[in-house]
Amino acid sequence: MDADVIVVGAGLAGLVAAGELIAAGKKVAIVDQESEANLGGQGWWSFGGVFLVDTPEQRRLGVKDSLDLAWQDWQGSAGWDRLGDGNERAEDYWAQKWGRAYVEWAAGEKRDWLRGKGIRFTPMVGWAERGDGRATGHGNSVPRFHICWGTGTGAVKPFVEGALAAAEQGLVTFYHRHQVDEVMTEGGAVTGVRGTVLAPDSSERGAQSNRDKAGEFELKAQAVVIATGGIGGNHDLVREFWPERLGQPPREMITGVPAYVDGRGIGIANEAGARLVNRDRMWHYVEGIQNWAPVWPKHAIRILPGPSPLWFDALGRLLPAPYLPGYDTLGTLKYLRTTPDIKQYDHSWFIVTQKMIEKEFALSGSEQNPDITNRDLKLLVKTRAGKGAPPPVEAFKKNGADFVVAERLSDLVVKMNALTEEPLLDAAEVERQIVARDREFANPFSKDAQTWGIHNARRYRGDKLTRVSSPHRVLDPKAGPLIGVKLHVLTRKSLGGIQTNLDSQALASDGTPIAGLYAAGEAAGFGGGGVHGFNSLEGTFLGGCFFSGRAAGRAIARQLA
Repeated sequence: MDADVIVVGAGLAGLVAAGELIAAGKKVAIVDQESEANLGGQGWWSFGGVFLVDTPEQRRLGVKDSLDLAWQDWQGSAGWDRLGDGNERAEDYWAQKWGRAYVEWAAGEKRDWLRGKGIRFTPMVGWAERGDGRATGHGNSVPRFHICWGTGTGAVKPFVEGALAAAEQGLVTFYHRHQVDEVMTEGGAVTGVRGTVLAPDSSERGAQSNRDKAGEFELKAQAVVIATGGIGGNHDLVREFWPERLGQPPREMITGVPAYVDGRGIGIANEAGARLVNRDRMWHYVEGIQNWAPVWPKHAIRILPGPSPLWFDALGRLLPAPYLPGYDTLGTLKYLRTTPDIKQYDHSWFIVTQKMIEKEFALSGSEQNPDITNRDLKLLVKTRAGKGAPPPVEAFKKNGADFVVAERLSDLVVKMNALTEEPLLDAAEVERQIVARDREFANPFSKDAQTWGIHNARRYRGDKLTRVSSPHRVLDPKAGPLIGVKLHVLTRKSLGGIQTNLDSQALASDGTPIAGLYAAGEAAGFGGGGVHGFNSLEGTFLGGCFFSGRAAGRAIARQLA
């Protein structure tokens, strides 16, 4: 044996699994097709949001949360409908069990476990995915988005450092630039992996690397963990599994993950006998913007909006509730891709004021939040509570291909029309809708759903202090200038994948575990082949990597004891 366990994928889920195995004294081979510069994988690039329930951070901000409320929200969002009357072979059988286990963990041990790893959180709790307007429907009833101090880099740091320290002790061997092509089996049990040694590549973290063959390799072990991520970097696979319920995929999409998030590992597990489920469930954002300083091909950044921006379709009509900024990601995607007269267009628009972006525009990604990523408290206070927009937001306003700025609305619409193949926006109609919305701010009450949402958000202390601008008229010159932002569909997460039981064992088509084969993270739909069901409550992607990687590592350690 070359190791006790082979972990395929040096991202967060794989490193968490390795950490549990190291703690049990097992020797681990970590195999990854990218260079050592990419250690930590996709999680390194994330904003670092983590879903937690009933925490001290929430309580300090006046938020009352509970396991029952969180489970109600999770079920309403998941909408599992492939349960097969309790049949273990049903696509959602294990997904639902993972969902319940995960919410219990988020309301229980999870925070202390993360703190035990050295992970801390900023004092503000974000309110992501505010929902579709139903108590039993999709969305978070309360703020639960806890941001790691250090963003995604802070979330992966303890596990990267643990693996590097174990390598010095001889418990971990890294095989960078080793592309797994096959999981080897014998007598129905996994025995190792074989694949291609890739030529060295000195590209910076996240950049697309070469696939030049430099040799072959074969490694043997008693167990293999597939932790290779999803399909978001592979637009061909995204299109292949794009569900009919979301209409037609856009002709042009931008990419929210590095190119190495290519789905290869999922297919390789399937060839070894693992069952793939819920592949039509995926999570893509509609607030994507082109990165003016890209790292990977079609590098996209997501705007994490507050509730105030005006959201227009490609023809210049305000989107109806609940398709409002920060409320219902996939509902909005479905609306834009299935409404007959706009589904042919790949874009939509935000119109905001300078006053709005100063408080309500956050950008996804560790590199877009240097104050939190670098744990710079002074910069955090200056950036989030001072005057002006955060510097990364201002940089996009100045340099981004999707941003236009003007003092007058008529001039803004001219500039917006210049960003599309044909002028689709009518300035008079856009102004009519904005004037009507502005009238709703004459009182602290309104019949407009978005206006309700703004007032509701400001009742939450965290939003009022750092996330939601004071209510104002969009056409008030004092709030300007006006900014138009062209929005694209940004590919991101797979919500389905390798079906696993609660020990992260990969299951065969007959529902039985494949001896020695495990899966964790996005490759396993973050657990069970679909822990999220149809929707995410956000802050649950890193959490799914923590939880499923932990389960895999602990189960294998018990098996090999």
